[in-house]
Amino acid sequence: MIEHMFDHGRVDAAHILHADLDSFYASVEQRDDPRLRGRPVAVGGGVVLAASYEAKAYGVRTPMGGRAAAALCPGLIFVPPRFTAYVEASRRVFDIFRDTTPLVEGISIDEAFLDVGGLRRLVGSPLDIATALRIRVRDEVGLPISVGIARTKYLAKVASAVSKPDGLLRVPPEAEEAFLHPLPVERLWGVGAVTADKLHADGVRTVGQLAARSEGELAGLVGKASGRHLWALANLLDPRPVEVGRRRGSVGAQRALGRVRRTLGELEIVLIGLIDKVARRLRRGERIARTFTLRLRFDDMSRVTRSATIPGSTGSTATWLDTGRRLLHEAWPIIQDRGCTLLGVSVSGLSDARWEQLELPFDATAAGEDRGTALDRTLDQLKERYGAAAVTRGVLLGRDSGLEMPQLPDPGPARAGSPR
Repeated sequence: MIEHMFDHGRVDAAHILHADLDSFYASVEQRDDPRLRGRPVAVGGGVVLAASYEAKAYGVRTPMGGRAAAALCPGLIFVPPRFTAYVEASRRVFDIFRDTTPLVEGISIDEAFLDVGGLRRLVGSPLDIATALRIRVRDEVGLPISVGIARTKYLAKVASAVSKPDGLLRVPPEAEEAFLHPLPVERLWGVGAVTADKLHADGVRTVGQLAARSEGELAGLVGKASGRHLWALANLLDPRPVEVGRRRGSVGAQRALGRVRRTLGELEIVLIGLIDKVARRLRRGERIARTFTLRLRFDDMSRVTRSATIPGSTGSTATWLDTGRRLLHEAWPIIQDRGCTLLGVSVSGLSDARWEQLELPFDATAAGEDRGTALDRTLDQLKERYGAAAVTRGVLLGRDSGLEMPQLPDPGPARAGSPR
């Protein structure tokens, strides 16, 4: 276990924890199969979905192609993903989070922010709480987890990343600049490869160098909105609180395809499977959506998105199938030219299903639903009772339904009428 602390004093202001499971998918595989422990492991096949730290030491990263990963690490062990196991492990960890503090904001399947500012008299200091949390996750779930502690969410997230693997790092307010400013600009939220290249070309390589620039200078380099955002983070301005019970803004799923060239018909089959899953998840949360987004990744690792907004929000599978097929057909020329290694779909602009606007003519069932929606709900009930494979579309029979990237339900406390 690696532990870093900038001081050992009593500092109440640094009370936000960012807890992040280390190499989550790969760690679950190593936990469940002792033969994989201490060995380089990649989850996936055609594309690396996750890599153990032993594999990362050779340069294996996501979303690297399987062949490229094997070339970097000749002894790399590929294992197929088991998303059911990952979701179950995540739920157990989030139970520990919520048992630690009621103020939990989940931001992905394997990480969350926790506000422990009000627990000193009951439990102890934020450092004591983080230490106990890491021990519980290790003992009760069998997984390594890194935790950063700081005054703001952004600094806590950076601290957990710096402490990896299996580390703990506390950044008190008086040491914030000393911690953050020497780090490379790539540590800032929103600095990807393209933005980093622009900043590097202008002589900005560290967070401190970026903080010394004016907002106007940064706006000229990376745009007004990005310039304001990066300047604020570099200057330690992040007033966002930990948000409890925030509902997700979109619902999505994706499938890694590898580098095998697919026909339009084969991609349509993948698309249908993904839309079925997304639409079912949408209805399970009693939500409807208005915007559909198709995400594509190509052989050269570049990405594009195509979106369409429909006139009225809906949870209908048929509507999303029509929309998704149209976007896929429009993108087919570029797919033919560049190859497709990943296909993803999402729906956004979510609202409560009770607000859905019915359209004339009112050809409805006795329950007040149109026939398409009634059929969707009947199929949902069959799958809930007998399993997801109980009823499927004919076009999907005998085919791989895809590597779905799971999204957990909102990790906050359950609301009345919201299934968990």
